[in-house]
Amino acid sequence: MRNSTKLIILTLLAVAFCAVYLFQGLNGSFDYALPRRGIKVMAMAMTGVAIAYSTVIFQTITHNRILTPSIMGLDSLYLLLQTAAIFFLGSGHVTIVNKQVNFVLSVAAMVLFALLLYRFLFKGGKRPIYFLLLVGIIVGTFFGSITTFLQVLIDPNEFMLVQDKMFASFNNVSGELVWWALGILVLTFLIGARSFNNLDVLSLGRDTAINLGVSYDKVVRTMLILSAVLIAVSTALVGPITFFGLIVANLSYQFFKTYKHSILIAGASVMSVVALVGGQWVVERVFTFSTTLSVIVNFAGGVYFIYLLLKESRST
Repeated sequence: MRNSTKLIILTLLAVAFCAVYLFQGLNGSFDYALPRRGIKVMAMAMTGVAIAYSTVIFQTITHNRILTPSIMGLDSLYLLLQTAAIFFLGSGHVTIVNKQVNFVLSVAAMVLFALLLYRFLFKGGKRPIYFLLLVGIIVGTFFGSITTFLQVLIDPNEFMLVQDKMFASFNNVSGELVWWALGILVLTFLIGARSFNNLDVLSLGRDTAINLGVSYDKVVRTMLILSAVLIAVSTALVGPITFFGLIVANLSYQFFKTYKHSILIAGASVMSVVALVGGQWVVERVFTFSTTLSVIVNFAGGVYFIYLLLKESRST
């Protein structure tokens, strides 16, 4: 089967899942339920596409299919920001109560952290990409330790608010934030789409890409910044989903079996929409909200991560 045919089938499946989620059980309450379901579907689609996009380009840059952008510590930074805001300012502060302010500050802090980190590590252009990953792991662990320390000291009643931030949730997404996030993501996608051909060459390795005329360091910096923006927006919008990008990116590699990033990113994006919308439907209709989608994703992602590690160890 051709990749274009596979992509069309996946797109039709995603549309079908969205239609089922939007219209099942409305019972005439279109004015009330349909707009709210529409916002949730938009949030799930945007989050899935952003995570899939950022994971594929991040794995291409690092030449490693078991890494995700969360290794840079952005998820840990987000949890630290939320915990510190509640601990030092209180749950009634505007940065917590006002979702728009919280969103803007969270995205700005994560993107600024990524820019400072990349600027420091790429200064002079002599440090390899794996040095950047090592620093990201250390910084993420440091942020996680501070977050745990503050959570131990925080008031038990306010800790419930922190707990809500620790897992991704699509049930209380603000409609205004969805439109803000959509604008940022569309702009990011347009900028990144011009580098698909460069990503195809980058997948061959640094030396080969340089010999073929690609400005390696410039492309890597641009892609890392775009990846950071995508993860920052999706995390600030719904919360962290640790293993989701790992799942959809590797499924896209296995399903399409191509080097073209235009197909890989599109396929991973459509798969993410199917997984999130279908998974949320299962959470609401089958489990009746007794669990959350992020718990299911993290469990499945953890199992899949172990499978990938075992697969890589056998191949080596």
